[in-house]
Amino acid sequence: MNINQISFKNKRALIRVDYNVPLNEKGQVTDNTRIEAAKDTIIHVLEQGGSVVLMSHLGRPDGNKEEKYSLRHVVDTVSEILGVKAQFIEDCVGEAVNNKAKNLQPGEVLLLENLRFYKEETAGDEEFAKKLSQLGDVYINDAFGTAHRAHASTTVVAQFFEEKGFGKLMLREIESLKKVLETPEKPVAAILGGAKVSSKITVIENILDKVDHLILAGGMAYTFIKAQGGEIGDSLVENDKLDLALELLEKAKELGTQIHLPIDSITADSFSENATRDVAPIDDIPQGWMGLDIGEESRKKFSDVILQCKTILWNGPAGVFEMEPFAHGTIALGNAVAEATARGAFSLVGGGDSVSAVKQFGFENKVSYVSTGGGAMLEMLEGKTLPGIKAINS
Repeated sequence: MNINQISFKNKRALIRVDYNVPLNEKGQVTDNTRIEAAKDTIIHVLEQGGSVVLMSHLGRPDGNKEEKYSLRHVVDTVSEILGVKAQFIEDCVGEAVNNKAKNLQPGEVLLLENLRFYKEETAGDEEFAKKLSQLGDVYINDAFGTAHRAHASTTVVAQFFEEKGFGKLMLREIESLKKVLETPEKPVAAILGGAKVSSKITVIENILDKVDHLILAGGMAYTFIKAQGGEIGDSLVENDKLDLALELLEKAKELGTQIHLPIDSITADSFSENATRDVAPIDDIPQGWMGLDIGEESRKKFSDVILQCKTILWNGPAGVFEMEPFAHGTIALGNAVAEATARGAFSLVGGGDSVSAVKQFGFENKVSYVSTGGGAMLEMLEGKTLPGIKAINS
């Protein structure tokens, strides 16, 4: 069931949102993307004449009540974005919370204190989930970023509700991933970057037969280059994954999936923004040098592939984009994905680093969809059923 199939008139909706947002030293929200992302769901309930109880975690307080992790810090931002004054209560279970929730009038919003001030939340404790369930008539999960966690508020609580469903953000996330994995318009390209092959093995194995082109960039590419006998100098490598890299290349060949590896590298003599830089063929990097970005030839090669595709998945940067001299490969990928999107392709970007890069370089509104959940998206790409999704569907 989803939010569009439920009537909220005179009902209280208990909504699990993902307000795990970055704060500065003064406790002010520095990126409100996740608060914006949940807005549609909350407004939908309020406009139908319902009231809303919001629950979320913030950071990792591990069961300790720490002021720096209090959701009090986000209340003003939530009120501002919703255009409705959100009330706040300094706990998330107990008699005071129950009374406050019961007295909510239609159109009112209550934000609970950080769920992770209780160890029971991450332990998936049933008793704790039951206490949370008393705060609403309907349960809505709109926290895609935590859908891969079997916590009390994301999974266990659902069993105590007759009426439960996905919020609008969850629906958009699920829909976007289905578009890539189940009903893509061909040709399909997946761009996988980031540091390690090990963190993406299952993803590669699961999507190899679903994509026409797999572009491997970032640190993980060097493991594939070394496996094929290339000299990679002091570049990042996982020596225990060399055989696996060769197996994946072989499997791709059998499936008729083209794997594209970089041709050249922007190299540096140390891992530093001020390092001496050079360019080298990716399979001929001298000792004492490390590849920190893809070079011009690779950027052109990858862009050509991306521009011929109708469905594009992008997870992970092409280099150490946090350092300006090594950001240009990632920017080139962003430009190509944006151009393909402008020509009608569907593009999905997800995973912490690629999302940061997309925002930093201004591509956010030039791609079709930016996922809010790094770990959750990766697990769906691995073919797993997420506990937060299963709990609503069962």
